[in-house]
Amino acid sequence: MRLKEILQATAWFAIAKVEVKQGVVFLRGTAVDERAQQWAGELASKTEGVVAVVNLMEIEDPAVWNFRPAQDEFRSLGRELARSLPLVVLALIVLAIAWGLSKAAAYLLRQFFRRRLQAHLLREIVARTGGVLIFLVGLYLVLRVAGMTQLAFTVVGGTGLIGLILGIAFREITENFLASLFLSIQHPFREGDLVAIVGIIGYVQRLTSRSTVLITLDGNDVQIPNATVFKSTICNYTSNPRRREDFLVGVGYDDSIPEAQQQALQVLADHPAVLADPEPLVLVDSLGAATVNLRVYFWLDGSQHSWLKVKSSVIRLVKRALQDAGISLPDESREVIFPKGVEVRVVESTLESISAQSDAPQTSALPSLSPRTSEAVSTKAEAGLENEAAQVQKQGREAWTPDQGENLLGPEIKK
Repeated sequence: MRLKEILQATAWFAIAKVEVKQGVVFLRGTAVDERAQQWAGELASKTEGVVAVVNLMEIEDPAVWNFRPAQDEFRSLGRELARSLPLVVLALIVLAIAWGLSKAAAYLLRQFFRRRLQAHLLREIVARTGGVLIFLVGLYLVLRVAGMTQLAFTVVGGTGLIGLILGIAFREITENFLASLFLSIQHPFREGDLVAIVGIIGYVQRLTSRSTVLITLDGNDVQIPNATVFKSTICNYTSNPRRREDFLVGVGYDDSIPEAQQQALQVLADHPAVLADPEPLVLVDSLGAATVNLRVYFWLDGSQHSWLKVKSSVIRLVKRALQDAGISLPDESREVIFPKGVEVRVVESTLESISAQSDAPQTSALPSLSPRTSEAVSTKAEAGLENEAAQVQKQGREAWTPDQGENLLGPEIKK
């Protein structure tokens, strides 16, 4: 009777029957699970006077809609959560402190390298790397306190492996990013500089982590990958504002070459956009079929004047000066061949007119050249000699450009 009361009190047995014969206990009924069945046998064997135990209990078949196992699991999870709640709170506090320290470290590193590193991108990388390292230390401490030592080593050691995998998977993106880092350190150009990269001439608009943006002289927006920029030859026209231009002019063989050189040199000396230092030159370049070709060299300040407009102005003024000085500018001679010959007929009236002309006073057959007159340095068609950089860059700023991130050239080196 005592065993039966104990079994019923546990509520683990739907039916509990206990019989005792000659000190042998027979257990019959239905237990909720195997553990309850074994517990009943152990209980009976420990009772005083029991010689042996015959456990004939069966395990109850679970019902289809039995939620008791789920309830037991939820209770177990609840108890585990309650036990680990102090550890969770401590982990959150440590992570919050690590996050704050990482932000503070990144700020202090930016301030420390503000005057020591001119490259804006390099300062950001150093600052963010320091912040990430401090946060990883905090995460490592949390995992160690939680007893996840192996996981902590995996996180710390796997950071470099993940970086290597990402670098291989995104090779081109990584290459452009590293190129932008080196470009921001070396400063081959600044914002607003006129450069030529891979045959494209334009003004630098911005340098992002992916590409270099140029606005061409035609007003087109061009984006060149930084890896291409870093590996290409960069011609910076703005780094040295002085630029030399040249052009050819052909004079007749019967004309005085020194006189033609002097006339062209005088135009260059009087021109307001042509620099006196370095001095301009007018050199004999070659002997053509009908002309002696002179090459005119002159320097100008590209930051103040447009070389296209100045060149147009100088060519126009040199041509006018040579004409006013009576120096011919003949066309290339051409030889015309008539395979069947040319038929010539002499008319009597024509002969009489020729005879009359021979009796008249001889005059020059060449048209007289007008005396030198003043000619404007810049015509309306040339629209002044000023540099058009401001107009081109204004169009670039007004044009729509997709946002590619922060300008890595930085305001501190902006012209």
